Amino acid sequence: MHSQHNEQRKGNQKGLIIAVAITSVILIVEFVGGLITNSLALLSDSGHMLSDVTSLLFSLFALWLSTKPPSPRKTFGYHRFEIIAAFINGITLFIIALLITIEAYRRLLEPQTVASGTMLAIALIGLVANALSAMALLRQGDIKDNLNMRSAYLHVIGDALGSVGAIVAGLLMYFYHWYVADPIISVIVAIIILRGAWRVIKQSFHILMEGTPANVDLARIRESLEGIDGVLNIHDMHVWTITSGVHSFTCHLLIESGGNSQTILDTASSIVKDDYSIHFSAIQMEIRSEAGVK
Repeated sequence: MHSQHNEQRKGNQKGLIIAVAITSVILIVEFVGGLITNSLALLSDSGHMLSDVTSLLFSLFALWLSTKPPSPRKTFGYHRFEIIAAFINGITLFIIALLITIEAYRRLLEPQTVASGTMLAIALIGLVANALSAMALLRQGDIKDNLNMRSAYLHVIGDALGSVGAIVAGLLMYFYHWYVADPIISVIVAIIILRGAWRVIKQSFHILMEGTPANVDLARIRESLEGIDGVLNIHDMHVWTITSGVHSFTCHLLIESGGNSQTILDTASSIVKDDYSIHFSAIQMEIRSEAGVK
């Protein structure tokens, strides 16, 4: 499992490096293009890309930091920093989407002329670049189970949506001179970005608050452990996430006096690890005697 985890980490790192390189180039192209064409859709997309470059670099740093070994003051190492990075990335996505919405409202009140032809060409380049970045993260990175990588991927997808929005707005302005399309499309893209950002914020906050992992059923774990011969009950049970896909479990098992505590402990540990994929567990045995619990 350790070697597989290292291979996945290398894949995540490679995907992020490719995405940073592509996004940085297109950021400059879209920003300059937005100034030349006076397009809010392009400027908002370049602003989103600026946050993406920062966020992708932050995700890359978090990935590197999480490889540092545990220390006496950081006994779990720096794995949790990936979740902090995801939380901050979600917040920046949220703020940028709100800023885009505010500027779009101003432009709805006073629509501005946009050089739609040039805007279309730049937006198409941006869309291709975003698609390449997204493919790099999908093929190399663990988008499904790693929240840090998912937040980085959402930033790139948000950029792709911004480019699509800019293309749609550019077409409407080029053929119909409907310049109000620029802020309207920007608001639609901002709402989509807000939705993805809120999910990342919610999930990362839940982990930071040491909430029970979504894929872990505490009732089933309790039932499994209480089904072990010699176990009377289970209490003080806690499950939390250290980083994406890495969970920790603690509990107290009350067992009968005279029971084989080592056998029960081994069985309980195996159940937690094999049946529920929790590889960090601390199970404390309590023995019931006539005088009470020892």
